[in-house]
Amino acid sequence: MQRRSMIGVLAAIFAAFSWSLNFVAPYIVGPYSIYDLAVTRFLLSGLLGIALFGAVRREVVQLSLRDWLVAAWLGFVGYVGYFMTVMAAVLFAGPIIPPAIVAMVPVVLAIMGNLGERTVQWRMLSIPLGLSTLGLVLVNLLGLSEALYGMPIRVIIGIVISVGAVLLWTVFALTNRTALAARPAMDARMWTAMMMIGGAAEIMAFIPLAASTGLLKLTSLGVRLHDFLPVLLGSFTLAVIGSIAGSWAWTIAAKRIPVGLAGQLIVTETVFATCFGLVATHRWPTWPEALGVASIVVGVVSALKILQTPSPAEQSTADGAARITTSANQVNNPN
Repeated sequence: MQRRSMIGVLAAIFAAFSWSLNFVAPYIVGPYSIYDLAVTRFLLSGLLGIALFGAVRREVVQLSLRDWLVAAWLGFVGYVGYFMTVMAAVLFAGPIIPPAIVAMVPVVLAIMGNLGERTVQWRMLSIPLGLSTLGLVLVNLLGLSEALYGMPIRVIIGIVISVGAVLLWTVFALTNRTALAARPAMDARMWTAMMMIGGAAEIMAFIPLAASTGLLKLTSLGVRLHDFLPVLLGSFTLAVIGSIAGSWAWTIAAKRIPVGLAGQLIVTETVFATCFGLVATHRWPTWPEALGVASIVVGVVSALKILQTPSPAEQSTADGAARITTSANQVNNPN
């Protein structure tokens, strides 16, 4: 595997790890709400984005208004909007169904990405896709079947919102790939900073609505240090690792490997999230969960193997170069 592709693979896996921290959020809010966590997180992300922007500003090309608008759109779709829809889905459908549906993002992204780029033959992609899908089903099978039993209307609303989260993140990944392809000179750090600044501006616009509708508990509880400190520390961790570092890593991955294969690597988010969930609930995995995680890992390894297999065009080019070299050697050394 080329060094460029290996960096992209490691970046995609790190991005998946950073985003899996979102599933720890419900365990740290205490008397506050997930919206307090979201507001605190993205405001901190914006401040860090401003600092990062100032640090690398002199190293990048001139930015246009269109650059800022695209970055702000991606900040909303991939971070603020996605996080808010996931949390809203959990409020309606509980903690089991939304993660199970959102876990299909890697499969959807791999299919959509390969439809657009066609960098990998479907025959080669089918095995990792199948293994990853099987793993996702096994990991979520028990909890999903229990949650769906006697499904009330609010659960149906939660499912619809969860599907919306999947669509948002798929749009983010594909749009981000297109935006970066149109801006080959764009520094990954600068792009990350711009998305975070845009996301912070959008979350500020959300604060009045959240405060007036009672979604924010900060307005009624105030900042009680003992209770709010876990929210503040969690928000800072999510801002640094989940937002800044995760976005930076994904930008690097999007520049180095096909989006279809990058989507396959995001499936490791489910592995990390499952491990975090097991630690938080102090239990060992069930057999379906263990088999599901193993299937996901095998699927990821299969996807990585694809990166080492040259495409037909690359193989044809290599064969042609080999024939030319052989012919030249025969001319120079007739004996």
